[in-house]
Amino acid sequence: MQTPHQTTPHLPSSSSFKLSTATLKDPKTTLSVVLATSLFSLLFFLALFSSPLTSPSPPPRPKPDPFLFPTSQTHFDANNPSDPPRPPSIAYLISGSSGDSARIIRLLSATYHPRNRYLLHLDRFASRAERDRLAINVQSVPIFKAAQNVDVIGKADFVYPKGSSSLSFTLHGASMLLRLAPSWDWFISLNAGDYPLVTQDDLLHILSYLPKSLNFVSHSSYIGWRESKKLKPIIVDPGLYLSERSSMFYASQKRELPNAYRLFTGSSFSIYSRNFIEFCILGTDNLPRTLLMYFSNTPSALSSYFPTILCNSRQFNKTIVNHNLQYANFDIPPKEEPRRVISDDFDPMIQSGAAFASKFKLNDPLLDRIDQEILSRARGDVVPGGWCLGEPRNSTCSVWGDADVLRPGPGAKRLEKLIVELFSNGTSTSNRCIFE
Repeated sequence: MQTPHQTTPHLPSSSSFKLSTATLKDPKTTLSVVLATSLFSLLFFLALFSSPLTSPSPPPRPKPDPFLFPTSQTHFDANNPSDPPRPPSIAYLISGSSGDSARIIRLLSATYHPRNRYLLHLDRFASRAERDRLAINVQSVPIFKAAQNVDVIGKADFVYPKGSSSLSFTLHGASMLLRLAPSWDWFISLNAGDYPLVTQDDLLHILSYLPKSLNFVSHSSYIGWRESKKLKPIIVDPGLYLSERSSMFYASQKRELPNAYRLFTGSSFSIYSRNFIEFCILGTDNLPRTLLMYFSNTPSALSSYFPTILCNSRQFNKTIVNHNLQYANFDIPPKEEPRRVISDDFDPMIQSGAAFASKFKLNDPLLDRIDQEILSRARGDVVPGGWCLGEPRNSTCSVWGDADVLRPGPGAKRLEKLIVELFSNGTSTSNRCIFE
């Protein structure tokens, strides 16, 4: 296993970024400071995105086990309609904070498949020792070493819930996955509070029959209370500028909403196509850069950035399915974040057909029930799939074969039903990027 390091610009120390009380009392000076930091933020993002493309290639890593990836794929024939399509590959960015190392390993095991790619991240609130333990734990799992598809970010970032540092981290993680693996099809970012509701065999089976250009993004142009709370305020995210934890800075001024493009908002969880991620990272069009500059100093950067790009781009605004395939239970009236799932949510959560759910508390017994009844995952093991050749429920995946072989189960039927409903009743197209 390789531990890649981010090649980000040198971050100034906290002493070089202190704002005196006298400075903040002057509105003009405050606005100048905010605009200056906005420009610095843009330059930071540009340098951040360009680094994976210009940095030297990582040293050669051991080749994956040939039993997992045989060179001849005789069981798939693209010209034979009776043969199933070859399974796709998903790039997972799994992140957590201090104390989340065990949760990340559990989430990795629950979403693991040799065909996928995984990048793990403990932010800078976690200690270096915890980050090292995470990497050592990954190295100790035989299937991870055999498939060579799990990496741990060695140089972590601060990731604040609000502000643009979470967006910066997501984009940088996606750019690292583009460099580490050239052939994945969809990108999914998970945090330690998420968990799957289907096996990867279920998910890959269903996705293999869908166009790889689709983006599953819950979105809306209705801003409502978000206008004054999440879009008009001007903030400075310390996660981008400081090397130590600090409070978020709010400017006294607020800005008007743009009229050059329409703003859309949505969930921070989505499933994006590789083509769209490349569009955002490589910047062949100026739209992602323009919106990056706008959202660099807003509280709602992560939940608004991607939906706004998709809906304002002619290249991608027809590729959106207005559902992110995640179960999340919001209070009425809705708050900014969904409430934690409880035991009473189990049946509606499973029957929803969603592929993932959020938010689970630490060591939630509900996770054990999902492992036992839905994923057939034993404690400490990965979810068994068609590539596992061992004895059932006895280190099933200690012996492996071809990773292209899938064994979808009941979860695939539930997910198929959800997707068929989305397309059959016109939900995926009738409310796509509508300006309300």
